[in-house]
Amino acid sequence: MTKKGEPLPVSRPRSLSIAILGFLLLLASCVGSALIGWAALLAGRFRRTWTPRAPAEPATLIKPLYGPEPQLEANLASFLAQEPAVPIQMLCGVQRANDPAIAVVERLRARPGGEAIEPILDDRRHGSNAKVSNLANMEPHIRHDMVVLSDSDMAVDPTYLARLRDAMAAPGVGAVSCLYRGRGDRGFWSQMVALGIDLHFLPLALIGLATGLAHPCMGSTIALRRRTLERIGGFVAFADILADDYAIGAAVRAEGLTVAIPDMLITHGCTETSLTELWRHELRWNATIAAIDPGGYAGSFVLHPLPLALIGGVLTGFSPYALAAIALALVARGAMALRIGHRLGALMLIPLRDILSFAIFPLAYCARSVDWRGARLNMVQGGRVSAETEKSE
Repeated sequence: MTKKGEPLPVSRPRSLSIAILGFLLLLASCVGSALIGWAALLAGRFRRTWTPRAPAEPATLIKPLYGPEPQLEANLASFLAQEPAVPIQMLCGVQRANDPAIAVVERLRARPGGEAIEPILDDRRHGSNAKVSNLANMEPHIRHDMVVLSDSDMAVDPTYLARLRDAMAAPGVGAVSCLYRGRGDRGFWSQMVALGIDLHFLPLALIGLATGLAHPCMGSTIALRRRTLERIGGFVAFADILADDYAIGAAVRAEGLTVAIPDMLITHGCTETSLTELWRHELRWNATIAAIDPGGYAGSFVLHPLPLALIGGVLTGFSPYALAAIALALVARGAMALRIGHRLGALMLIPLRDILSFAIFPLAYCARSVDWRGARLNMVQGGRVSAETEKSE
């Protein structure tokens, strides 16, 4: 009994509700760990042997450049060193006469095979997306039927173009894109970004492809025929869209064609040097995904198994179930890391990497603008953007 005037006890029902919430989070964590373990198995596709099914063909490579990057020269050179040898035209576009990337391009042109490179300096703007303006300025210079767009921070192996050619030869394929793994080029924080690509982006992409829920088309590579590019309106049609790569893929599919994803990984060089740069980059990436596919992005909540298990552990008093969920999450992440080729030392960074990703995850729904190389882009309806400020020189 309670004395007159004393409140009725409410701790037990409240404690029960907290415990139920904790166990639901532990269940979600276990589901996420199972999915990541599945993704680690799916990653075995990249270990398959490959032999070309068709002869190589000439290709125009389109490279939008902006500013210095630690491995820019090596990244560009990797696209020229293809086997079997194939005639290549590499368009390197810049929009500023004083862009440091120009010096890198000139050094590469002086090397053997550098005659394939054509620098394009054109400052015309066609919309809010400066990268797409750069692409549109290079489009009139395309000479070959096979057109391959890829970001400047990508590196490939010598079979890259031949594999793209094989994928494009399949019936009904209108474009080819590539999954990628990360490479830290500028110290600790760039390594953390690379780890995020390998342990968060890549499992999500593999699961989405396996289930048919994802339809990716990524700036890592977009290879298509010149006539297909013309049919979708050219690059200028995407000049005000933040996720221009995804929009290009959607436009290709709208023409009744498919976007193929071959069984190869290319490399994305990460250049972030601080937590602030990591935060801005990943917030932009998350906000873009949330704008494109809000339902799918919300469902990817379970792919944060370690933070979910830790929160569930706090709510359940770190019961044996919580400890088991925490261990399962670490094993799943570790399996994915080892499958992609990380050394054991990288496993020590997994808890910090997972907590950072979980902290950024909900903020994507709140983002109204994103930072893109010094420009503030306001996000508006339909995945479109408007420029708030110009890039600083």
